Amino acid sequence: MQRRILIAGASGYVGGRLAPSLTNLGYDVVCLARDPTKFSGVPWATHAEILRGDVLDAGSVESACVGVDTVFYLVHSIGTAGDFSDSDRRGAVNVVGAARRAGVKRIVYLGGIIPPDTEDVSKHLASRAEVGQIFLDSSVPAVVLQAGVIIGSGSASFEMLRYLTERLPAMVTPRWVDSKVAPIAVRDVLRCLIAAVDLPDGLNRQFDIAGPEVMTYRDMMHRYA
Repeated sequence: MQRRILIAGASGYVGGRLAPSLTNLGYDVVCLARDPTKFSGVPWATHAEILRGDVLDAGSVESACVGVDTVFYLVHSIGTAGDFSDSDRRGAVNVVGAARRAGVKRIVYLGGIIPPDTEDVSKHLASRAEVGQIFLDSSVPAVVLQAGVIIGSGSASFEMLRYLTERLPAMVTPRWVDSKVAPIAVRDVLRCLIAAVDLPDGLNRQFDIAGPEVMTYRDMMHRYA
């Protein structure tokens, strides 16, 4: 039987690349979207089912999870009005409840790597870590992928890097340029996400995913230049 996969966050940078990758592999892909018109004219959308809904609307999530084998949760509420961490938390709880009742076999979540022994974690990273833990603590098996800086044309990190390197001949660098990161190509992120679908049933754990090199933002700017 064709496996049915639900993607929450398919209009985002990673989700917009994951959905066509899954349809090309023969999966039955369903995308949950607050505004389905965002997919108008998107070539791969004709090969997927687009459902109107929102992870903050428990009823729409309940309906979307019917018959689903795997749920990809790629939603991050930063940049939205109100307390984004509260929205992230409520969305995750809604998905866990709906997935449990629908008999979903696995939730796959893409978060960020949390630096060890670091007290000064951004509110954004702390929220993503909390969402990952909500999934791991639920009765639905979850695979939580914690990614380093994602690099690829169009990604926020890459575009910031490109802009700073190309537009500024000289700059007074903030302290974060010497922060160490483990960048990962978006293609490799997609490979890891897709591979998570076929991991052994019942597996419930997190994985850090990153490229082979640890470098600073300064190193990446020099490498790009």
